Amino acid sequence: MDASHPAIIVGAGFTGLFTALHLRHQHDLRSILLIDPQERFVFKPMLYELLTGELSEDTVCPTYQVLLQSYDIQFVQDSVTKIDLSQQHLTLASGSGYTYEHLVLAVGSIQGYLGTEGAREHAFAFRTRENAIALKRHAWECLQRASQTKDEAQRRSLLTFAIVGAGPTGVEMAATLADLLPSWYVKFGGNAREIRIVLINHGKTILAEDVNEGLKEQALHALRTRVVPVELILGVGVKAVDVDHLEYQPASSPEIKKLLTQTTIWTAGTAVNPLIQSLASQITESRLDKHGLPLVTPTLQLLDFPTVFAAGDCADVQSQHQPALAQVAYQQGASIAHNLIALAKGASPRPAQVSLRGTLMKLGMGNGVANLFGKVQITGKPADLIRSVTYLELLPTPLHDFKSTTDWLKEETFHRYHRPRVGLETITKPPLSAAEKRVRSRVKALAIVTPVVFLIAAYFGLRTPPSEQLKPPPPLVTQTKP
Repeated sequence: MDASHPAIIVGAGFTGLFTALHLRHQHDLRSILLIDPQERFVFKPMLYELLTGELSEDTVCPTYQVLLQSYDIQFVQDSVTKIDLSQQHLTLASGSGYTYEHLVLAVGSIQGYLGTEGAREHAFAFRTRENAIALKRHAWECLQRASQTKDEAQRRSLLTFAIVGAGPTGVEMAATLADLLPSWYVKFGGNAREIRIVLINHGKTILAEDVNEGLKEQALHALRTRVVPVELILGVGVKAVDVDHLEYQPASSPEIKKLLTQTTIWTAGTAVNPLIQSLASQITESRLDKHGLPLVTPTLQLLDFPTVFAAGDCADVQSQHQPALAQVAYQQGASIAHNLIALAKGASPRPAQVSLRGTLMKLGMGNGVANLFGKVQITGKPADLIRSVTYLELLPTPLHDFKSTTDWLKEETFHRYHRPRVGLETITKPPLSAAEKRVRSRVKALAIVTPVVFLIAAYFGLRTPPSEQLKPPPPLVTQTKP
């Protein structure tokens, strides 16, 4: 079956989904076809909350059916296998074909393994709902088996969790597991001090050449002060990954070392999406960057194919390299929608204006760091609250945003995480005098009020501007003739 659509969006991640929603938000009535092989959207910044159970699966990974209800957007769950840029035609795995007036490529990147032997087969990625569920199940089973085995070597292997890559994902993963796994293991009667969380990186420091590089000291402090302190192995190259160990080599030594572990989590590097790779034969080599990504103009259009827009992790904006952040993809989606509407009206497209409003990192359960506009840094619980509220406000549609926020508030109020005691002795303290009680009450009141005021100010600094916020589409009004 072949059909024609004014706008086809391939990839329903942040860039693709928000492009479609912004078109409807701006009352654009063209036919929109949104194509993605998955049934569910993945809110990647909050996959950790799915792993820890802080948020439900339907909150972090809602179905497109739920997200697109009330929006006149046709969603097709399928994979695009071929795109003919000259003929403006694409083919799906199901055999269906579509002709487009304008195409939006928003397929993102895929996990890369840097050619490391066994990494693809034996390491856990952390990019999808399925990745998070598989890792959660595996980690739980490792802890359970460790609590039951009498073999000390096997128990050490089961209780060692290695994370490869010390970028934001690796650092956040290590900090989260260092708080989460001890709380699970004590439920099996295990000794949480036996757990090892090991963060391995090719570079000699963490968060190198990343937008979060300025948060390195705060992140290092967080890694050292988790329930189980995170071990760092830096300046090494991982050579191989197997079911029960990984091998690495220090940069300054020919010796290959082995780390016994039954859990390797791979967060190092990305690779070009196969669909984008397949376009290389149709795009002049000079129009590709060094990684094979198509170069796009500041208006996010392919250089030789202006009917095609591309953004997010599957394109490189000329002279305007942007970090792979949700806020960037969100703003690029809004810009593409604006330019599609401008072209339909015969106007010229405008360059995408992307502004970084700050960066947020999860550094353990109930702990984080927030960098506000590169000027103010907040750490600890207040930063974690800012992160949660900011991301929940960014959720794709207002209805889902509301449901998710209420779920989070319930979790925060009634099921708050408590750090397990690891080898701490109970100390009996003398009772406070009346004067000491009054002073403590005043300090507590100040400690509660001050962060709340600061959180409100920080939230309004990071929140999505009203001009970019998505609102429900207006109801259809049917006029009846008298």
